[in-house]
Amino acid sequence: MTRYLLTICALAMFSAAMNAQQDPQFTQWYMEPTSFNPAAAGNSELTCVSGTYRNQWQGLDRDPNTSMLTAHTFVDKLRGGVMLSFYNDALGQEENNMARLGYAYHLEPLSNGAIMSIGAAVSMFSKKLGNDWIAIDDYTQDSAIPNEATSSSSIDLDFGVFIRKPGSFYAGISATHLMERELEDLSIQPKRHLYFMGGYDYSLDGDYLVLRSNVLSKTDLSATITDINVNVLWNQMVWGGVSWRPGDAIAPVIGIEYAMEDNQRFSNSKQVFRLGYSYDSTTSELRNYSSGSHEVFLSYCFKFQTIPVLNRLTNPRFL
Repeated sequence: MTRYLLTICALAMFSAAMNAQQDPQFTQWYMEPTSFNPAAAGNSELTCVSGTYRNQWQGLDRDPNTSMLTAHTFVDKLRGGVMLSFYNDALGQEENNMARLGYAYHLEPLSNGAIMSIGAAVSMFSKKLGNDWIAIDDYTQDSAIPNEATSSSSIDLDFGVFIRKPGSFYAGISATHLMERELEDLSIQPKRHLYFMGGYDYSLDGDYLVLRSNVLSKTDLSATITDINVNVLWNQMVWGGVSWRPGDAIAPVIGIEYAMEDNQRFSNSKQVFRLGYSYDSTTSELRNYSSGSHEVFLSYCFKFQTIPVLNRLTNPRFL
């Protein structure tokens, strides 16, 4: 099953044309795959909270600005992970907001140690169109252009499948806007998006030097974008590499990770901080108008555990 899933992801990633699409764009998507695949929720022993901010095509008037916050954890009693995600995307007159609540059921590990999970999420999606238009002609004469700010919202569903082998590989397939519920007040219907992701870690020198590769292909069946990333992690602390989005941008990426562990007699804890930065150097015609795109990723993962005290009863007759 692992081989089949990886094959499907690879074929989908490299077979489609490279164009623009609707859902938010992040260069460092691989740092938190749960943001695009609910089945990845709880894929770590730690509880993780992560945020990403992207300023796209800096230099353009009313350039896109996107923020996303995602939190997920594994819950033993539910035999799976739960996740909560928010994002805001502003582009000119348009502003999109989404809140997503999801659950991922984790199956028993496969014979090779890989873990497969199946997830679903309910999302609340809203869109707002302003009325601060910049036009050469008098737009008020066109009845299709609203004269007042208008907003609308709808409830939708997401679904995903995710498989991973810690320290080795991962792959996933997910779909957003499954119901394609129309935003009635705007007469706009969000399109269903499919995501195919995969990655592989190759040890160059034990855990001291690890080569990591990540690929994401996303499509709404009329346009497709593929992101390819390669980076090297040094001493589980610093990483650097490059991402390539054919037809759009080349993006150097750097990051740092800091982990703290504390083991006491009756408690132990682990905390991991990650900070990443990428700069998209535009390769399309937009390079004549924009200086590029900046993106910052920040995450905090933690686990605090209390070790229960075992009471031992003794009888003084046997002391």
